[in-house]
Amino acid sequence: MTTKLADLFKLISHGVYVIGVCDGDKINAFTAAWVMQVSFDPPMLAFSINPQHTSYQLLRASGVCSVNVLSDQQMALAERFGSSGKDKMSGIDWQTAVTGAPILPETLAFFDCEVSSYADAGDHQVVVCRVVDAQDKNPGRPMLYGQTGEMDQSERLYSGSSEESSS
Repeated sequence: MTTKLADLFKLISHGVYVIGVCDGDKINAFTAAWVMQVSFDPPMLAFSINPQHTSYQLLRASGVCSVNVLSDQQMALAERFGSSGKDKMSGIDWQTAVTGAPILPETLAFFDCEVSSYADAGDHQVVVCRVVDAQDKNPGRPMLYGQTGEMDQSERLYSGSSEESSS
């Protein structure tokens, strides 16, 4: 049996989130699937971000962000914030968290965070954040990355995507 590496990575269970960032009056957000809890005390999360994206510059400037948990019914939001090259926050109902980061009130929950550290991780940066506030907002089930199919077009990003793994 042969399987593409991109398909195998989709078997690793993780959700789909919108990370909100800001720097003064500049705000942006992006879809992320690489998010995880990394500490109980203090409560901390980590996520991965491409340092070439506009959101990374805002994050580095302010050191704050929000992690908004998407429901399995919010594919349109995942697609909107997964795109680039436009004002993704225009026409979106958003609020300001304690840190100043934008939060999306229609999601399942949000975590308001302050950045603790950054680490290189291949073509991305891993951002470790301390959670300063968190709230549940709406009932529902979280969206899983495997449910998004090829929405993010990630298959083309694997350096060995033309090669297949044997098992």
